[in-house]
Amino acid sequence: MIVNDAPIGIFDSGVGGLTVARAISAQLPRESILYIGDTARSPYGPKPIADVRRYSLEVLDTLVDQGVKMLVIACNTASAAMLRDARERYDVPVVEVIGPAVRTAMSTSRNGRIGVIGTEGTIGSGAYQDMLEVNERLTVFAEACPRFVEFVEAGITDSAEVLAVAEEYLAPLRDAEVDTLVLGCTHYPFLEGAISYVMGPDVSLVSSDTETAKDVYRQLVGRDLLAGPDAVTRHVYEATGDSAADFLRLAHRLMGREVSEVQLVQTGAIDLRDIPSG
Repeated sequence: MIVNDAPIGIFDSGVGGLTVARAISAQLPRESILYIGDTARSPYGPKPIADVRRYSLEVLDTLVDQGVKMLVIACNTASAAMLRDARERYDVPVVEVIGPAVRTAMSTSRNGRIGVIGTEGTIGSGAYQDMLEVNERLTVFAEACPRFVEFVEAGITDSAEVLAVAEEYLAPLRDAEVDTLVLGCTHYPFLEGAISYVMGPDVSLVSSDTETAKDVYRQLVGRDLLAGPDAVTRHVYEATGDSAADFLRLAHRLMGREVSEVQLVQTGAIDLRDIPSG
């Protein structure tokens, strides 16, 4: 039985999903949040899809064991690798970050030319391209931007090096004259200043954090799972790395004092043979 006052479980490979947690809190301030960043194995982008799938399900198992009422996969690479597995494996609703951003991009684009940036894993999976190209009027241009996650995880968001790398990564999309750019990684909103500057004022940026929060709101209302008026709101942040201080320091650098404490947690190993393929 799902308890309305139970927390929303949010998972990311590191700190990027904090953007999703922040957006959910802004739209649903009474909801409690339990966040896990898999910092011990971040980044996910360059890793084989089988490893990403296993790591992700281990973390989601940990969230479910702690009694969450909903799972939010706040990691594009993980969403591309194991969304179907998660929806078949768990009894609680599962929300991911790709679908909401795709729907917004489709309605935003004026010239039908949409750019997508993400990790190597996300872009290589074709998840965004496949969903967008269902609409025949759209042409999709996708670019992997692997160093963006490295910058964010290091707390570097406004340096000259960030701007130079953004110029390099985004040049093909600017040349393609896209009018809408999907930030296909929850780390990327921390670099929105540099990305927007390089792409120019006429290109609309679609960020998966705010669109995912809207989807969470719709699902909770539709399933009658909103926290009650007397709910005690708690935000708990956990990390799988060996230093809570490192996560906390980076969270403060990126989000101010919103994250006040981080707890370390271990995830249990799972055997992929126990999970249906596909």
